[in-house]
Amino acid sequence: MSEKNPDPKYSIIIVTWNALEHLQRFLPSVIKTDHSSFEIIIADNASVDGSAEWVEENYPKCRIIKMEKNFGYCGGNNRAANYAKGEILIFLNNDAETDIAWLSAMDESFLDPDVGIVQPKIRSVEQSDYFEYAGAAGGYIDKMGYPFCMGRIFDHVEKDEGQYDEPVEIFWASGAAIAIRKDLFNSLNGFDEDFEFHMEEIDLCWRAHKCGFKVMNQPKSIVYHLGGGSLPMGNPRKVFYNYRNNLIMMTKNLDQNPVFKIFGRLCLDGIAGLKSLVSGNPKETLAIIKAHFSYYAQLSKTLAKRKIGKRESKSATPKKLVYGRLIITDYFLKGKRTFTELNFKTDNN
Repeated sequence: MSEKNPDPKYSIIIVTWNALEHLQRFLPSVIKTDHSSFEIIIADNASVDGSAEWVEENYPKCRIIKMEKNFGYCGGNNRAANYAKGEILIFLNNDAETDIAWLSAMDESFLDPDVGIVQPKIRSVEQSDYFEYAGAAGGYIDKMGYPFCMGRIFDHVEKDEGQYDEPVEIFWASGAAIAIRKDLFNSLNGFDEDFEFHMEEIDLCWRAHKCGFKVMNQPKSIVYHLGGGSLPMGNPRKVFYNYRNNLIMMTKNLDQNPVFKIFGRLCLDGIAGLKSLVSGNPKETLAIIKAHFSYYAQLSKTLAKRKIGKRESKSATPKKLVYGRLIITDYFLKGKRTFTELNFKTDNN
């Protein structure tokens, strides 16, 4: 970490809540980062497991921000960012292990002033030669707003064989490890705290695109992510946030009137709910129903945000980064399991 420079280049922000075991396991790798100019901020969301005390005792050079309550991922990161001294913020999950040279590789990406956000390559902690679900080599969305990644489509995760080792422009960077210029983050008013969990990073990247900035991946920068540290896969609460927040995200950010696409998504969500019910998973069906009602309850607020966003946007959504077909059709009906099989061509792919 930076010893003499009061204003480091990078501020690494790690939000945690009762995750002492994750900090003990993964924080040492972040400490060992070989870059000369960074600080680490631990944003403790009112943990009661001794997390803050352990960091204070073992890594006194880390700055600790103690929250009075659990503000979640979005709220915790937003508040911690106010204390950051770096020109670039990196929001890193507490269950992420970093390669020693990951920050040095980031330097290359941020040489381009048009690049506002960068994602490292994200591999699995448990299977280090495979990509990790939350982000892989960078994310995109299809025409109906369904997210997917280079290296991961739905539940199919690819082995990293160097097939995505060229830096390219992406639609979204994973919240597991996302770097953003501090000035840009502040101009976007940070993460939308109404999201609470999930999709907030896609919303942030979408807004950055509409302000004229590029979102890039950087395959030379490698992070290993455990995943499921806050909400495990299949958890009804996770299902709720994924469905609700995707609808909010689309309503906020679509260039054209969102009515038709939202209606289409509601129909597709209904089919997904029926599938879950038939498959013997009524809790997932109920979570989808609750997600829709929560979306309706926030609709007026979301439309107000949409109005503000349209007024402040400088660019349109980059269509080249939006997959022009339905990813669910290609995956479930056509059997396309890898990003390469999609033959998704952007100007820089």
